[in-house]
Amino acid sequence: MSDRQGVQSIEVGLRLVKLLAERAQPLALKDLAAGAHMPAAKAHRYLVSLIRAGLAEQDRESGRYRLGPLALDIGLSALRQVDVLKFGGEALADLRAATDETVLLAIWGNKGPVVARWEESTRPVATNVRAGWVMPMLNSATGRCFAAYLPAAATVAMLEAEFEQRPDERARYPARLDEIRAHGLARVEGDLLRGVASVAAPVFGHGGGIVAVIAALGPQGAFDVAWDGGNARAVKDAAARLSARLGFARRG
Repeated sequence: MSDRQGVQSIEVGLRLVKLLAERAQPLALKDLAAGAHMPAAKAHRYLVSLIRAGLAEQDRESGRYRLGPLALDIGLSALRQVDVLKFGGEALADLRAATDETVLLAIWGNKGPVVARWEESTRPVATNVRAGWVMPMLNSATGRCFAAYLPAAATVAMLEAEFEQRPDERARYPARLDEIRAHGLARVEGDLLRGVASVAAPVFGHGGGIVAVIAALGPQGAFDVAWDGGNARAVKDAAARLSARLGFARRG
């Protein structure tokens, strides 16, 4: 199958998923086929693949089709991201106003930590980091924060790729992550960008997992990175307030 045929095949399957999402009740094969403008036999072949992928499922009693568990997970994940970006943008504006430091909100993408929001200080930092930038895992406070709290399976491939470029980091990296978890905070001083320091704190969602990172950054030497310093407290407080707004309840 060519790439073009593969794309067309995906598009046809997603037409069926879209129909299932638009209707409030399970649909019979003939109704799905009619709605997607295809023969019933063709619709059935696609539905078999969609069921196998978890995007659809068939009711055993009625034989009708509805969205599957993966489709529901994708929908819930999308809703959570909307909340993270909406409320995170507000939290970032408040943090920027309180500290007058450059601040960012990062979420986890398919290539690693992605800067989703960026608020500039009145004292701009000499950096090319902006919204849409993918942060490295080894030498950014944001990347280390995600590495400390995400399941290892989510980060291992990216870390290995970076370890190949920075083999000196492999031995000391576990201790770095332990330190972050002990303080609830990651910090760097010139590790990523010469002359730039940063502190970052994790944001947790309703289920208890990390969903974002809030960070502040400024000129190295003039930016306080102490574990209990003003920037650290402000960033941790902002992350905690955002976590609470997203439904996270700390146990113990």
